Amino acid sequence: MKWSEFLLGSLFPTVLALAGMTPAAAAPADLPAGFVYLADIDPTIAQDIRYAGAHNFIGRPIDGYEANECIMSEKAARALAKVQAKLAPKKLSLIIWDAYRPTRATAEFIRWTKDPRDTKMKAEFYPRIDKSQIFELGYLSSRSAHSRGSTVDLGIAPLGAAVPRFDQAAKLTSCIGGTSERYADGALDFGTGYDCMDELSSTLHPAIGKEARANRIMLRDLMVAAGFRPYRREWWHFELIDEPFPHQSFDFPIRARKKP
Repeated sequence: MKWSEFLLGSLFPTVLALAGMTPAAAAPADLPAGFVYLADIDPTIAQDIRYAGAHNFIGRPIDGYEANECIMSEKAARALAKVQAKLAPKKLSLIIWDAYRPTRATAEFIRWTKDPRDTKMKAEFYPRIDKSQIFELGYLSSRSAHSRGSTVDLGIAPLGAAVPRFDQAAKLTSCIGGTSERYADGALDFGTGYDCMDELSSTLHPAIGKEARANRIMLRDLMVAAGFRPYRREWWHFELIDEPFPHQSFDFPIRARKKP
């Protein structure tokens, strides 16, 4: 290597910093290029990756979710960091429930819908519909946008609040119940729980309370300003408009992040 090349390489991060630019994060060896662990971009964002545990609409860890880690495209992660920077002065934080989703997980969802006997989590997650309607009503898709790496399910919680642990022995509570009745997920009041397959999950449903409506609008406006597209049926679901992999679906497993 020439001395001039070495000098340019060693000064490049400094030049970027002086120009107000942030260098791209190097992808960990076990992630495809362009993907990052969200904790490496902004460790202050709370994470409760539901499909890595038992607190989801199926009631068990989902295929491909081997760790409670949020993985997504770097572009989406940096957009979320901008949202977090706006929330922090208000003592608030994003809380992530799902982001990148391996295609094998969607395949497991499809298999589950074909078993009418498995309704273990109905009382909480789909109390007013039959599981056979889940695809028809738009709560699941046979080709999930999550598998492209730039779609995220999230809410807003108090900054620094601990993520509650799910007690599998406890009685399930309906996701459409009042704030004192629903599962206490640590988030602000959004009118329903996460992944609630019910018409009340529609962002501007007229039956939700004033506080929940205000929180949904705050989340929507922050995410839209950061370049995300909302989904009207699910107040928690957002897709990065200018996503880096619009025509690709990924299937690598979500594994534990190697901490520095």
